[in-house]
Amino acid sequence: MKRTNNETSLKEALKAMIEAYRLKPHLHQTQIKGLWAEKMGPTIAAYTTEIKLYRKKLFLTITSASLKQELAFGKDKIRDMLNEALGEDAIEDVVIR
Repeated sequence: MKRTNNETSLKEALKAMIEAYRLKPHLHQTQIKGLWAEKMGPTIAAYTTEIKLYRKKLFLTITSASLKQELAFGKDKIRDMLNEALGEDAIEDVVIR
């Protein structure tokens, strides 16, 4: 099917809308919340009370002190794994609280 000059695909229109309304960080945060239990497992997900992405920093609130310490050593791995799953560098740093 041939497109005329004033027609755009749905994908292009959604991408333009996401950029125009600056929805990308919110979209990434929602995707990360969905990926967290899948990538980290149900045990870690159970101890995670908050996942927030703000200015390319991922803030994780963990209720277990020992798990907090263990995850702090793997912050770079967490960042890389989630960025790979998202398909872009949406996270620059991970802050574990």
